[in-house]
Amino acid sequence: MQKIPMTVPLVEMDGDEMTRVIWKMIKDILLTPYVDLKTEYYDLGLEHRDETNDQVTYDAAEATKKYGVAVKCATITPNAARVEEYHLKEMWKSPNGTIRAILDGTVFRSPILVKGITPFLPNWKKPITIARHAYGDVYKNVEMRVDAGSKAELVVTRADGSVERQTIHEFAGGGIIQGLHNLDSSIASFARSCFNYALDTKQDLWFATKDTISKIYDHRFKDIFQEIFDAEYREKFESAGITYFYTLIDDAVARVVRSEGGYIWACKNYDGDVMSDMVATAFGSLAMMTSVLVSPEGVYEYEAAHGTVQRHYYRHLKGEKTSTNSMATLFAWSGALRKRGELDGNSALVDFAGKLEQASIQTIEDGVMTGDLYSLSTLENKTSVDTETFLREIGVRLEKLLA
Repeated sequence: MQKIPMTVPLVEMDGDEMTRVIWKMIKDILLTPYVDLKTEYYDLGLEHRDETNDQVTYDAAEATKKYGVAVKCATITPNAARVEEYHLKEMWKSPNGTIRAILDGTVFRSPILVKGITPFLPNWKKPITIARHAYGDVYKNVEMRVDAGSKAELVVTRADGSVERQTIHEFAGGGIIQGLHNLDSSIASFARSCFNYALDTKQDLWFATKDTISKIYDHRFKDIFQEIFDAEYREKFESAGITYFYTLIDDAVARVVRSEGGYIWACKNYDGDVMSDMVATAFGSLAMMTSVLVSPEGVYEYEAAHGTVQRHYYRHLKGEKTSTNSMATLFAWSGALRKRGELDGNSALVDFAGKLEQASIQTIEDGVMTGDLYSLSTLENKTSVDTETFLREIGVRLEKLLA
């Protein structure tokens, strides 16, 4: 068959360890035989980040702003052990964190549902998408140990030199303190990304904080969301037949557990970190979670929600076959290709992305799957296969769908 053309490239960010191996397999087996793949390539492997003093990460993020769509492989965020293992110049920052900051993006994570893998909450029939604010709060905190007899104060020095202070606590015994902050501009970007993504996917949007306790900090999130919704999105939501509502985080948890799914749940940074793992585990596996970073300007960066699968990579280096789940990485590619096709009016590319996902799900539902899914699946006839065999089985089904 004639390869599907691409007129505008998407940004390709290669990664580390086992996911880097899978990345190449996906391209060789499932993409380049069918698509005249055009990408602007950036190697975000740890060695190359070290060689470039991490400049390659910043370049990749700027290219993503330029082209509007990117796909990213999982990457290592080094700790002390990794610095020694890879002989790094320094302990480089998380590439995901750097890219999120440059794009001012919100992370949306959603499970891939297949027959034979039943969620731990059986009433969950539709995906639940977690929208996580990716700036501030505990992730940019300042914290201290406090000795007995200390007085801790919150002090703000304003631009005109005036000072406002509040007592946090007077410590009779030792203790701890923590300072958090956020920005109106970042919260507004978070809100617009959530509203735009809800319109893009035609899903209801929930947002939850604890404003009854945090009457200034959390209440500011609530107010900004409501102000932007009323001014810019209410009519668009009504036209699309979707809704937005705010509730307390504890009420949201209760509603989520009782629901059947099928909506976006927007969370502050820490809440989103915790709840996305909860949703992933309850649906089955982090390796079956899609993840996309969306900026308020409509820039999309697709990635897998999991790490580089270090343990499998070491086995791979010994020449052993691994049964590593490649679904999240595969769906990162299909998501990026679909979005590229939508933006460019390339219906053939959009159709290919859909059939690639269909073939992937069909393979698992036919009983052919990697080891992690084999242990979860309730299918009677199932087979555990290695990574390459799994991708080639998808390829067989993809050819039939394309024919």
